[in-house]
Amino acid sequence: MSGGTHGVYMDYQASTPLDPRVFAVMRPFFEGAAGLGNPHAADHAYGWDADAAINRARDQVATLIGADSDEVIFTSGATEANNLALLGAMRGAPSSRREIVVSAIEHKCVLAVGRALMDDGFTLRVAPVLADGTIDLGELARLIGQDTAIVSVMAVNNETGVAQPVTQVGELCRAAGALFHSDAAQALAVKGIDVDRWNVDFLSLSAHKAYGPKGIGALYVRRERRPQLRSIMFGGGQEDGLRPGTLPTPLCVGFGAACQILSDEREAEIERTHCLRDRLLEQLRAAIPNLEVNGTLIGRHPGNLNIRVPGIDAELLLAAARPKLAAATGSACTSGTTEPSHVLIAMGLSGTQAAESIRLSLGRLTREEEVTAAASVLAAAAEEVRESGQL
Repeated sequence: MSGGTHGVYMDYQASTPLDPRVFAVMRPFFEGAAGLGNPHAADHAYGWDADAAINRARDQVATLIGADSDEVIFTSGATEANNLALLGAMRGAPSSRREIVVSAIEHKCVLAVGRALMDDGFTLRVAPVLADGTIDLGELARLIGQDTAIVSVMAVNNETGVAQPVTQVGELCRAAGALFHSDAAQALAVKGIDVDRWNVDFLSLSAHKAYGPKGIGALYVRRERRPQLRSIMFGGGQEDGLRPGTLPTPLCVGFGAACQILSDEREAEIERTHCLRDRLLEQLRAAIPNLEVNGTLIGRHPGNLNIRVPGIDAELLLAAARPKLAAATGSACTSGTTEPSHVLIAMGLSGTQAAESIRLSLGRLTREEEVTAAASVLAAAAEEVRESGQL
């Protein structure tokens, strides 16, 4: 996907483009009577129609992850879902369980919640990861104990694309009587999710990582765990009392439509994206022989490459590649900060090595010719930086 003067778009893990088919389903809820009613208005047909549309969308989201529709709580996105799961679970935890365990490579919002809980007197424990980017299951097992209320390990990392062994993590949690939460924002579009097989109690999702609209997400709450989750917001009691406020009908409908498309097409899309990613890596390695990949390629997000060119600062590399290529030095949620990636540091990279790393992410609308163009642009950019002496 090219954005005209903005160049080839390879930042799908920051945000995927809205699928035109999704927008077509959403559009009537922006323009006419279909979108007029408040979905919580119970006294007239406009409200009933909006409520019915949201319930259809809830069914579509639930079906994609192997859940029941009453276990899906709509939120504004995965960040809100993560906050609700972790803060809500800790507020509802028994007094004997005062610890939260998270992996060192979690999304910034999960790590921030952990630090905030420390201010409330809870204990935060951080599980390390191995050099390949996967969580150290042995160390995680050591950290989970009778004091643990909840464990949070993401399904697919937002920087490296490395998939985590969520099923095994869930088994460890079940054995210790701890709750298990997984941020699956990056997994929804690229992995089959089965909440029962994964052994998760809470699962966070985001529509705009899966070709849906920005501003809508969801939290899966296992039915039997609902009594253990406390609300962190208060209002009109919507979403089973967990998430007050009027639901945005068009956005919910769009999220549902995006999930329906994934139900029909995801497996073929994963294979196609994987092939394009491998072709990009092959071309980059041919053009930049000393290029290195951060994290294992086994089981990785099919469209992710987190790479570094030793000796070349990533900011300089991307600056030289603009405006022909749109990529990132890391997560969009932490871009603009001067600190090195906490994910790469946790994997054992030095600050210098982390500062040399960029993330390329492909997806549904990426074309073969764009892969070739991106490899050529990056190779030329690397040469330009070398020749300039700004290493």
